[in-house]
Amino acid sequence: MVVRSGGGDREPVNLDMRESPIDALGVLETAALLRELTAGLIAVTDFDEALEQLVRIARDAVPGVNCCGFTALRAGEPAGVAASDPRLAELDDLRHGPDSPAMSAIRRREMIIAADLAEELRWPAWTSRALGLGVRGVISAPVDVDEQVIGAINLYAESAEGLTTRHQLTAMLLAEHAGLLLAAVRDRARQAAKAGQLDSALLAEGVVGQAIGVIMTQRGCPAPEALDVLRSAAASLDIPLREVAERLVITVSRPRES
Repeated sequence: MVVRSGGGDREPVNLDMRESPIDALGVLETAALLRELTAGLIAVTDFDEALEQLVRIARDAVPGVNCCGFTALRAGEPAGVAASDPRLAELDDLRHGPDSPAMSAIRRREMIIAADLAEELRWPAWTSRALGLGVRGVISAPVDVDEQVIGAINLYAESAEGLTTRHQLTAMLLAEHAGLLLAAVRDRARQAAKAGQLDSALLAEGVVGQAIGVIMTQRGCPAPEALDVLRSAAASLDIPLREVAERLVITVSRPRES
């Protein structure tokens, strides 16, 4: 993978994969990070909540990283940030200016590295703020979420040269995995929204709405719970929901024998 390192217009640096497996890959630590990240996001449906989980888990799991942030763009516009340390949130926020490691990573679609910000020349205003907040090194890796949302995950260190080859590899794997998980979060959110719309339509539909009303009266439960009862019955009987509703309405509509 090609990365950009140092200030000015230095040439891209190819990631050196020839170090010892323990030093270069950090296999166990990275595997543990990806497992924890998957477990933390597997059932989340809110994108902002997912970002908060992502930066917290990454900060806690990556040795030498003092803070983790995420910068998100939707349709080319700022779409939110998350930071494991609220003090450093402004470093991920594009509203403070478009020139930053995160934006460089997003624009170039490549990992950006600044091992020592005291010698960095690429983002003067951003670097000044970062140094003022005690940040000395940063890695930003682009994250592809879906057709609408892209972003960058940002790893910050308080010591110069504290971000190593292992951190670069971890950032690369983290970005790839985070993109897949965040895409799944957005997909679940869309499915939940569709389900909510479907529920509203069913509640308003004639015979299904009547059946829901019957169940609500019989059980003293709210409409969503009554709809779940209908769905369970339909699944158990292996017949359409509407047919279950029709049977119930017909049953309760029959005159009782005296």
